[in-house]
Order: sequence, then structure tokens, then C-alpha cells
Amino acid sequence: MFSINKRLAAVLLVFAAVVLNAAGCESYDNFADAFLNEERPDNIVRIGVFEPLSGKDKEFGEPELAGIELAHSIRAEALGKPVELIIADNHSDIDEAFSAAQSLVEKKVAVVLGSYRSTLSIAGGSVFEENKIPAIAVTNSNPLVTNTNDYYFRARYVESFQGVAVAKYAIEELGISKAAVMRETDDNFAVAVSQAFADKIVSLTGNPDAVVYTADYASGTANYTSELANIKDSGAEVVFLPTSVENGVTVVEQARKLGVEALFLGTDLWDDETLLRSADETVLGMMAFSSDMGQDAASENELSGAFARAYTEKYGKDAEPSAAVRLGFDAYMLALDAIDRAGTSVRTELIRDALSITRSFPGVSGNISFDENGDPIKSVPITAVRNGAFVNIYTAEPNWGTPEPAEEDA
Repeated sequence: MFSINKRLAAVLLVFAAVVLNAAGCESYDNFADAFLNEERPDNIVRIGVFEPLSGKDKEFGEPELAGIELAHSIRAEALGKPVELIIADNHSDIDEAFSAAQSLVEKKVAVVLGSYRSTLSIAGGSVFEENKIPAIAVTNSNPLVTNTNDYYFRARYVESFQGVAVAKYAIEELGISKAAVMRETDDNFAVAVSQAFADKIVSLTGNPDAVVYTADYASGTANYTSELANIKDSGAEVVFLPTSVENGVTVVEQARKLGVEALFLGTDLWDDETLLRSADETVLGMMAFSSDMGQDAASENELSGAFARAYTEKYGKDAEPSAAVRLGFDAYMLALDAIDRAGTSVRTELIRDALSITRSFPGVSGNISFDENGDPIKSVPITAVRNGAFVNIYTAEPNWGTPEPAEEDA
């Protein structure tokens, strides 16, 4: 038997079909959207998961999904309604990504999470933006994902932001006044993040000559004696070295032999257990790096505590969650937070607007705020090796640039 609301809806539908027929399909669609589709008949909030779960990127998509599913196991409701995960495998293929994205649109998801690999997100992003469905990338960091799409956000900071965080550590924690840079000239990431580091060093010191030496080297270089000798002579107190774990260890070992006393600063490329096995304690003591999340990256809060308990229960007390798992967890929780603040799981434009004004969301990967591009301005842990283990030694907190509140008149 129909409820009163359903009877009214049926009457309105018949009325619309008769009265709006002359006005054409567009008017009818607007009417239906306004009066009949405000909430789903099954009263479920649908969250789309857009990931490569087969093909060459499967091993990277699965940890993101694991984090999303862990978050869903902790909180499976929003606005008093159950949350359902709608999973679409994009098969690690750009053409398949369009089809997978369209399938999520057809299933009327409120928010999309993913995908691993920026090209897949860009491909699906055109579909999501056209249909005004917000999406949150988990680990990809290519600026094009968000800069060209008003409906795409990301949980992981963009690549160049690591340079800013490391520079803040060098100035605010170490108090250095002279820095050097070593970068591989044919590595786009190294060039971009080095520029961000240098710009921030200059900005924080107020000295345009604070970066005293820049050593450019080609891919495949094995001997850095000349570059390191110049760094030693320059008096640089830190050296920014955005390179792989293996190459980083090689450079620092050569620096130690030459008597270079500077601290070498890297990026999350060093956030790998390979580092622990690749060098002795003396070399490791000369290295620190920005991390997606070090062991103590997130400040203690209710969400990080719930994450830790759920992860331990599922994977065991000795298991350490990867950055992708943490970021997948945060992406899901960010989506639900936006849905709650928007007050709807249907009007996706409002969910997108709620995401855009997210400020200091207490995620397990750090506090997250979105800038005008949908990129996170977030706390970044600086990690080092102490006694054979990774430890957080500093957390670079973002400066929003919000003016201090004016003092009240006496």
C-alpha cells in the first residue's frame, strides 16, 4: 500500500506528464529533479570507489581500497542512513576508466573516492565534473587532477608541497641560514620540488641568497665528488636531495667520506624500509625526510585512535599501515564529513561546496584543509631513523595566512 508521500508523488508525476508535455523534456526533468528525486527510495548513501583493481596498477589500487573499507567498517552511516560502497574497477586503463566512471554516475553515487594513478583520475574526472559529482583522489599527486577540475579534491598533498615542508623544518626547527640543493635535471619531480624548497627558504629567511649552491646532475651519475666538494666549501648547513633511497644513500656515503657535515633532506621517496637496510647508523644520522605519514604523524584524536584499533584488529599488532591505507581512510571520512555538513546525499553540488571549505579536518594522515584548487594544505611529518626505526622528529604545520583576530576595544 502506498504511503501518503508516494501517492502524492504519483499524482505529481501524472500532473507533470500532462501539464509539462508542451514545455518539453527539459522542463519535466527539472520538475522531477526538484520534487521527486530529493532522496532515494531505498534511503542509502552511496560512495563510489574508482580504483584499478585489476591490470598493472592493481597492487597500488588495493591498499587505497583497504583504507576505504577500513573506514567504512568504523562508520557505515551518514545523515542517519546506511552507507554503501559502490566499487568500480577501472582496470588500470584510460578507456576503461571512462566506462567505470560512467557506471558510478548511473548508480547515483554522492561522492567518488580514487583513483590511483593521475591519468586514470583525469580520465574519470571529466565524467564526474560533467555530472557534478565530487571526487577525492587518495594518493595521486599530479596537480592536473585538481587544477583543471572544480569537482576533484585529493587527500595527499601535491608533490611540490614536500619542498615547502622540508624548508619549514630547516628554518623553523634547525634555524639554518644557508642551504644547498642537489637535483637530477631530467627528473620533473626533482626540479619542481627543489624549486618549492628554494623559494620557501628564501621566503622564510628573507635572504635571496640563502640557497648558496645548486648542484645539477644527470641521471645515472655515480660519482658526486665535485658537487659535494662545492657544497662543503659553500658552508651549507642542509642539502635538499629529492632522489631515490638508493641514490640518496650513495650521495650521503660519499659526502661523509669528504667530511661534509650538512644534514641531507629528502622526500617521501626515502619513506621506505629499504633505507633501514641500505646504510649504517652514521649515514642514516645525516638524513631526514618528509613523509606521507611517519609513525607519529597524526596528532592524537578520536579518529586516529579508532583507525589504530581497527587496523590492529584486522591486520595484527605488528602490522604497520601504509600511507595509501591511511589516505584511503581519510578520503572516506572526508566524504562523510562533507555529506554531513551539506545535509544531503543527493544534491552533489552542495557536497562539493562543503568539501571546498574543509578546514583542519583531523585525519589520520594529519590535519587537512583544502585550498582553492582542492589540494590539501596539511601537516607534514619530518622523519628520521633512530635506533633502527623511523621516528617523527618534527611536524611542519601549514600557515593558512589567516589574520589574527583584532583585539576588542577596551
